[in-house]
Amino acid sequence: MRPALAVPPIYAPIPPAVHPNHAAIDARTAAWADTFNIGSPEWRSRLVTQDIGVFAARILPEGQEEVVSLLSDFVIWLFGVDDGYCEEGNLGDKPGELAAALQRLLRIAQNPEAPMLTDDPLAEGLRDLTLRVSRCGTALQAGRWVDTLREYFFAVVWEAENRAAGRVPGLNDYALMRLYDGATSVVQPFLEMGYGFELQPHDRDSKAVRAASEMTSFITTWDNDIYSHHKESRGTNYYVNVIRVLEHEYALSPDQALTKAIAQRDRVMCLFLSLRAKLDDEGSPQVRRYLSNLASFIRATQDWSVSSLRYTTPDDPAALSSSFSDRPTDDSSDPLDIPSVSWWWDLVPASRTAPLEQSRTPRRPRRAPQ
Repeated sequence: MRPALAVPPIYAPIPPAVHPNHAAIDARTAAWADTFNIGSPEWRSRLVTQDIGVFAARILPEGQEEVVSLLSDFVIWLFGVDDGYCEEGNLGDKPGELAAALQRLLRIAQNPEAPMLTDDPLAEGLRDLTLRVSRCGTALQAGRWVDTLREYFFAVVWEAENRAAGRVPGLNDYALMRLYDGATSVVQPFLEMGYGFELQPHDRDSKAVRAASEMTSFITTWDNDIYSHHKESRGTNYYVNVIRVLEHEYALSPDQALTKAIAQRDRVMCLFLSLRAKLDDEGSPQVRRYLSNLASFIRATQDWSVSSLRYTTPDDPAALSSSFSDRPTDDSSDPLDIPSVSWWWDLVPASRTAPLEQSRTPRRPRRAPQ
């Protein structure tokens, strides 16, 4: 068994925040999981101690409570898919069977009235979630949510193929697929729904906003890999984690790989802050609101990861620092040597350096013009 890696305080320039009704949201999500029998009773009893509702409440700290609860229920459903089908389930190394199972679930998201999987708890939970997304979001947002769910399903099948082959993926492929298999893009539509606005298609599809969304996925998934490394490395199918990928890519020790992973996420964090400052100056009110919400998502992942029993694993304690750093370990303005993401650096002039002390204080959430 690998010794526990000592994870140091990680750069966190974004202020923390949490929805005031987080405890009630957490309790409702536990009841929702029971109502739809998501996972086994043992699995649910474990998951409901992991502050899923608090995580959603940190992502949308001043969002509409109905949407925060919807996001919380969706997150526990995602863990049901990940733990039950993908990472820890019996389909985690059977990519063909996993693809078929996920495609059937996708049909439920596309058409919840489809007369199929009527006795499947994950399908029934997804029916409920789909109807609520349609109620809370616009037609475009609901459609985008289904599209991101497809991206996530496609990417976790890629994960399963690596497990089946006993293969550690290369860094470039891993960075690309991690934008989707971490289920971060499926959360991003809620960043609009939660505050009652809709990004215009020309804004959402612009290179700059797309890059900011991808940077958020990179930072949050690198953080997730760092904080979950202890838990994942105890498993039998430990192939798709950035620590393992960097060890394999550069012939590093686990400690060296951890240091490199932190430096990579810090460099991207600095770039995100620079791009956010640029878009705050140039973007529409909706874009500014969206960038603020992406920042909350990043900080939510950090705060939840260092406190949730999912990653602190008290029965086999992980060596995670509960504090954060106010300085990055790498603030270079040079692109990372990862071709699938290096284009992000083209969007911010090298002379425009990110603030190192603290990101600008987020504006109070407000309903952006429609």
